[in-house]
Amino acid sequence: MNEVHRLEAYATRKPTLQNIQETKQLHLITKEPIDTNDLLKRVSDPHCGATVLFLGSTRQWTKGRETKWLEYDGYIEMALAEMKRLEEEALATWPIRNVAMVHRLGRIEIGETSVAVAVGSPHRGAAFTAGKWLIDELKKQVPIWKKEIFADSDPEWVHNPPVADVDSEGPPSTSQHPPSLDSNR
Repeated sequence: MNEVHRLEAYATRKPTLQNIQETKQLHLITKEPIDTNDLLKRVSDPHCGATVLFLGSTRQWTKGRETKWLEYDGYIEMALAEMKRLEEEALATWPIRNVAMVHRLGRIEIGETSVAVAVGSPHRGAAFTAGKWLIDELKKQVPIWKKEIFADSDPEWVHNPPVADVDSEGPPSTSQHPPSLDSNR
């Protein structure tokens, strides 16, 4: 099967309970919108008192530049294998029961979700810790690449910064927002 057909096979799958193996774990790549209700159902069970859901979406402003949309591409087979490895490592490291990770490929408009990570656990501490670790590691290790399409310049392939850089950015400055939002502060 050539690369185009493999992509189409994955890209046409929707992350729904009807077309995924009947396990509580999920790692999926799709071109379709992510159904968060299905993800929450997947990671919830009677033993879980905590469910954490992280959604990454396309923002309009990045470092003072207007983003029109994002495009994602990836090495699908390797990305799925790496997502499965991260899932297994999280399950072995924290007292969590269920994990679901979904990443979209293709064009993602402003406000749309591009990635989702859900964790079900008996207690919230493990769910939050594992969920944060999963999204951080997914962005660092899974071969999915992001191209930002800007309103004022050529598109740019974006490298995900190290987690420490992301966490230390702090609140955005007013220069990262359009003037109309700044004047209302």
